[in-house]
Amino acid sequence: MTPFAIAGIQMHVSAQTENVSAMGHRLDLLMARFPWVQMVVFSELAPFGPLPENAQTFPNGTEHAFQEMAARHGVWLVPGSMFERVEERIYNTASVIDPAGQVVGRYRKMFPFRPYEAGVEAGSEFLVFDVPQVGRFGLSICYDIWFPETTRTLTSLGVEVLLHPVLTGTIERDVELTIARATGAMFQCFVIDINGLGAGGNGRSCIVDPSGTALYQAGEQEELIHWRSTWTRCAASARPGCAAWARPSRASATARSTSRSTTARAFPRTTWPRSGRSPCRSGALAGVSGRPPARVASRPRFGRSPPPPTRRPPRPRARRAGAWRGASSAPDPAKSFAILPTSPLASVASRSRP
Repeated sequence: MTPFAIAGIQMHVSAQTENVSAMGHRLDLLMARFPWVQMVVFSELAPFGPLPENAQTFPNGTEHAFQEMAARHGVWLVPGSMFERVEERIYNTASVIDPAGQVVGRYRKMFPFRPYEAGVEAGSEFLVFDVPQVGRFGLSICYDIWFPETTRTLTSLGVEVLLHPVLTGTIERDVELTIARATGAMFQCFVIDINGLGAGGNGRSCIVDPSGTALYQAGEQEELIHWRSTWTRCAASARPGCAAWARPSRASATARSTSRSTTARAFPRTTWPRSGRSPCRSGALAGVSGRPPARVASRPRFGRSPPPPTRRPPRPRARRAGAWRGASSAPDPAKSFAILPTSPLASVASRSRP
């Protein structure tokens, strides 16, 4: 796999005015400082804030503006999410834009965070997409990660990197950071968790590796978070297991191909790709490209097996006080109780003797 650099932009989000121009300014600043970045992720509802009154139909002018930004800088762009209006329904929708400025897919949040998202409908399809020579990516929005079935489905479809735009400004952020780390460890994937500021959250974005380690955690101020990896740690962690001691939970990682198309695929939440086994079992689902499911590989053994522990001979039992070698085993009633000369009872015992 070739090196791939991902950046997250943790910025102040306003609920009163649009934030698209501010997002473009920070994207320009990011690419000027870190020109090697190849993918940029913003926080949930970053363009217009958390008010459903700003819902728009897709495609729209705002999405076209993001397409121009992605094409100008030649990066993959996930500009957070926006409220989408479809007739009388409203969805929380995120777009994925490739370096050519084309929208490769849109994802609707499956678990709206009520009551804060009252009136927002739930999506029904998962979204995965491939970056050539890099790996497979999946999209999940904020509260979706609280339901492990969503991440289990994505990783069963071969996802190695989970992009997770967030809008969390409540005390649950501490719990959410724990969930992000647990998600990386349980499903052995990278988690790119990007939160906003102001009306967009309380910050503390993080990047988690497949062993559940937080590679970076931001503070509660604006930050340009950039990170570069070859993603080989994902496959290396999936083969021996989490931290090289847990059982392998994603055997399909050993059978992934590096030559993939960039076409995004959407899978309904209520149906699954054709496979002879349950989607909840790791390594059971066929990849998006239609490859047969990989068999669960046995855990590799590192080095030779340790020799069996030697059995120690039984320790001799302690001798009874006053018993000497060669003496009779029958206890002497006269010597069964002894008082030391220095004991306070010695004087009492001497006076009581005949």
